[in-house]
Amino acid sequence: MGLLMSEKDEIVMSLVHYLITEENYTPIIVKGAKDEIWLENMEGPYKVVRINSNHIHNEEQFDYDILKTKSVLRQIKRRTFSMSVNILNIFLDINKKPEKDYKHMDIVVLDSLKSVPENSILTSAFRKIKTGLKTEGIDLEEIIHKTEDVNRKTEKKNKVYEDIFKEKPIIITKILMLACVIYFLVIFFKTHNEFSASNLVYYGANYRDLVKSGEWYRLFSCMFLHANFLHLIINMYALKLIGYQLETYLGKVKFLIVFIISGLVGSLFSAIFTNAVSVGASGAIFGLLGSLMYFAYHYRLVLGNTLKNDIIPVLIINLLIGFTIPGIDISAHLGGLIGGVFTTMALGVPGKESKRSMINGTVCLLMLVGFLSYILFYYI
Repeated sequence: MGLLMSEKDEIVMSLVHYLITEENYTPIIVKGAKDEIWLENMEGPYKVVRINSNHIHNEEQFDYDILKTKSVLRQIKRRTFSMSVNILNIFLDINKKPEKDYKHMDIVVLDSLKSVPENSILTSAFRKIKTGLKTEGIDLEEIIHKTEDVNRKTEKKNKVYEDIFKEKPIIITKILMLACVIYFLVIFFKTHNEFSASNLVYYGANYRDLVKSGEWYRLFSCMFLHANFLHLIINMYALKLIGYQLETYLGKVKFLIVFIISGLVGSLFSAIFTNAVSVGASGAIFGLLGSLMYFAYHYRLVLGNTLKNDIIPVLIINLLIGFTIPGIDISAHLGGLIGGVFTTMALGVPGKESKRSMINGTVCLLMLVGFLSYILFYYI
């Protein structure tokens, strides 16, 4: 014999089950929130859904509740770097819905599960809610089933998060650093520490005229070549600092692809906008920085402070240095940065893959490389 739930409990359980299992929402812990559930999905029709079971008995209490909600939303906006956060505010126990409109906030009042398919706001935002939500009484067996579904979905997401952020052996970054050091030592001993422009060109530096004449391999070889010991040390330090983090987050294969493609785009930018000898891994490193920024944005609820306090300031400082100090190939830095963002978009962020974003990223990356190649080989 089934054990029936209260009307409010039925609505809460069914809505939470539907939003987590069907619409990919994730619970948010909000301090001081009693008898209310907060869910977030930054790619959903509403970035935040709030389900409030508290009894709202008059307009003054309602206004105070809205004030508290806006306060929480401001915190979420700061953490997620969002210009605006739209919220669906669902009330389950309110005497009368005030006739007010709020910016970026839709308000729904539900008194039963049967009213869900009849609500135009819910059905227009969540297309599957009419068929994916049961509107009849829920017994104990169904409660257990729905709870298990939610737990499985949450455990799956937690496993993805754990796999992404747990410490892993760093291999590709070390191999790239070793390749740069070995390349530097070979040139050091071969030229007796004579890192002249002609020697750098001989060993694979990026130089427009030679690339246009068919030596396209220079677009890749130049990213492992450095002009002096200080140049090597600075780039290897940056590669270690950024590479260790990003290789952990993206995985080895994606990380390597981002490094190579970013370096290529940086080399194309350099060959187009400068007619000088260009060497160094900094274009690819800026690509890694762009990739890390793109990744952190998608996990901004977890890495919001890192993005705000570490990644963005480092990016701005390095770009300012590139624009103000002579001899730095800022075009390679900008090209690598753009290439890193588009390559990561095309590959997809682990745990946050979106087919649409991946297709858009692939199209943008191919168009960018194709356009730059045409400009370099057929226009200049």
